[in-house]
Amino acid sequence: MSDDEQDTQPQKKNHNKHRRDKPWDNDSINHWEIKSWKAEEGDALPGGSLLEESSFATLFPKYREKYLREVWPIVTRALDKYSIKCELNLVEGSMTVFTSKKTSDPYIILKARDLIKLLARSIPCQQALKVLNDDSHSEIIKIGGLVRNKERFVKRRQRLIGPDGATLKALELLTECYILVQGNTVAVMGSVKGIKRAREVVIDCMNNIHPVYNIKRLMIMKELAKDPKLATEDWSRFLPSFKKKNVQRKKPKNKRIKGSYTPFPPAQIQSKVDQQLDSGEYFLSERQRKARKLEEKQQESIKRSIEKRMDKEKDFEAPTSKSSPKVSTSSK
Repeated sequence: MSDDEQDTQPQKKNHNKHRRDKPWDNDSINHWEIKSWKAEEGDALPGGSLLEESSFATLFPKYREKYLREVWPIVTRALDKYSIKCELNLVEGSMTVFTSKKTSDPYIILKARDLIKLLARSIPCQQALKVLNDDSHSEIIKIGGLVRNKERFVKRRQRLIGPDGATLKALELLTECYILVQGNTVAVMGSVKGIKRAREVVIDCMNNIHPVYNIKRLMIMKELAKDPKLATEDWSRFLPSFKKKNVQRKKPKNKRIKGSYTPFPPAQIQSKVDQQLDSGEYFLSERQRKARKLEEKQQESIKRSIEKRMDKEKDFEAPTSKSSPKVSTSSK
């Protein structure tokens, strides 16, 4: 091979030539682990405190005012541990949380924002305070605009709850989340993975997919997760696939035949007074009207009795039999 041919061949690039091992390129390190903030172990902000004050506010309905006034001291004591201040404004109907100079954890203000949102959506105080933990998250799913028809929306929301809350309880056990259906929203508390699965089930239910199908899938996935051999395999062959069947509706027997188009409106239906004027009953006295009605009833009863008598007499009539042809028997 000549030198010119060697120059024309493309040379492979060595991308790992300048690559060096990084200290974080280690399989023993879990990059998805959420580490908790511990100020006593040395976790601190670069400047020692936050530069600006952050605050979040949310409104709450009128019926929650009495409950919030009772539990607000508990909320205040829970937020004081993280140096977060809170305010309950009963005039405007709002709750506000904001940081202070002593706040060391920069993410705790977002947890406090989720806390007041959950309290506004009728979640009990003891349950809502769990969102302040590092392993707990929350999401409020809006379902009010997913279905236009009000009656259909109420039916599908009740389908999500199930009889005596059985469907909702099964969903809570499978996703390991706390779920509360309230008005036009669904509040979910738990892990990130569980919230994602619960959200899919809720949205599918509003899109006319029964939650029982998704619950069945979650039950199978929970059993498959216990097997370490199937941890890295594809589970699609084990999961059931439910196809939507378009069942044709029965056609009506009596189809409405449209008449020819006329620009004139239909005749007006006569009122009760108009009918009495036509029959002359309007000018009769009350006594005469009662006598007339009684006479009509008597005539109807006589007519019915005659019809019944004729029906009874039909049973005693002799049947008219046709003359059957005679069969001739031949003697041997």
